[in-house]
Amino acid sequence: MSQNGTLRRGRPGYDQQGILEVAVAAFNQYGYDATSMGVLADRLGLSKSAIYHHFASKDEILERALDDALSALEGVLADADAARGRAADRLDQVLRGAVHVLVDKLPYVTLLLRVRGNTEVERRALARRRAFDRAIIALVEEAQAEGTLRSDIDASVVSRLVFGMINSIVEWYRTGGKEDADRLADDVIAVALDGLRMPTSNRIEELLG
Repeated sequence: MSQNGTLRRGRPGYDQQGILEVAVAAFNQYGYDATSMGVLADRLGLSKSAIYHHFASKDEILERALDDALSALEGVLADADAARGRAADRLDQVLRGAVHVLVDKLPYVTLLLRVRGNTEVERRALARRRAFDRAIIALVEEAQAEGTLRSDIDASVVSRLVFGMINSIVEWYRTGGKEDADRLADDVIAVALDGLRMPTSNRIEELLG
């Protein structure tokens, strides 16, 4: 990618997106630090100079991959904010959206979750992840304050537990399995969020008999 953010024209064999996908798979398999440009060249069947035609460095490949995952997650938050309505409903929307992002961009989210802050690119990605986490905590707190989520569990704990479950999907989910993203999102909501919701007044009356 050039300095002004425009995509470079591709060469025969792989375009920039194709190189990115192969690189992300290699980073996940071998680890980012252990994956050299030579390893990528061998895996792609290209010369290193052909890769440099598309990306200036290995760090630029990583930055593009992490940005793909983070931008998708940030977009989920933006869509929920635009929807307005009750905080609990917006949280539901965010959790469903996050599951869809994970399924749609599984290799990219897997790479994001393995970032440890060893480089400046990784540290910038971690800062964006922390901002996302803070937004989720704020949304939980808003739902607790409006009385739609139980308030006896700390909002930061709720966020960690719920996203711990969502993030664990990368360890076992396989595309083409018996559950698609919609069904998986329903399952996450049933397990993680339904137990946090405050019952409606009708439900309270039913429980009291």
